[in-house]
Amino acid sequence: MSANIDFCKMKIEGKFGLIIRQLRIKKGLSQEKLALDAEIDRTYISDIEKGSRNVSIVMIEKLANYFQIPISELFKQIEEYG
Repeated sequence: MSANIDFCKMKIEGKFGLIIRQLRIKKGLSQEKLALDAEIDRTYISDIEKGSRNVSIVMIEKLANYFQIPISELFKQIEEYG
């Protein structure tokens, strides 16, 4: 994560977006590939990563399933950042 981002002051949408971006990059995926594989519109993935979407629990579950991690792990990562 970039040093100039104050994660503690970010809204939860932004924090969630950064976590999803990190997971995507860790898997070596483009937004397009993630969108195709997870059956989510690419622009929606982009909006999630920018923190401009208020993501539903259904979408959170879909992303957690795609990345093969529990939903609780996504929220744990957010909490660990502050």
